[in-house]
Amino acid sequence: MAREDTFREAREHLQGLSDAELEARFWELAQRCVDPLVELARTHTSPSIERSVLMRMGVDSPTATAIVAECETRGLLGHGAGHVVLVAMRAWDADAVSAARRLADGDGWDLIEAAWGDVR
Repeated sequence: MAREDTFREAREHLQGLSDAELEARFWELAQRCVDPLVELARTHTSPSIERSVLMRMGVDSPTATAIVAECETRGLLGHGAGHVVLVAMRAWDADAVSAARRLADGDGWDLIEAAWGDVR
């Protein structure tokens, strides 16, 4: 069975858009695709899962435990402890282990909370 070519009709609503508008539309649709996954992760994670993620990033168990506990206290666990460490890594241009140690020592939580706003 031959498939009907509907490409021209399917893209008509995009023809008047500039490159910047097309890019904005792409990111809007991508976010809509990811939103249910983020919600699922937020509602279906646990401290043990988040510790496991950090340990797979090379973080030792006591450091991972400290970060996860702080994430729980600040209402950030649903964003993922690994994601929290990633934000710190990027901000500090550091590897995962170094960023995690700094977070476990209490450094940088203001920058982490700024990434998500007030989530409590």
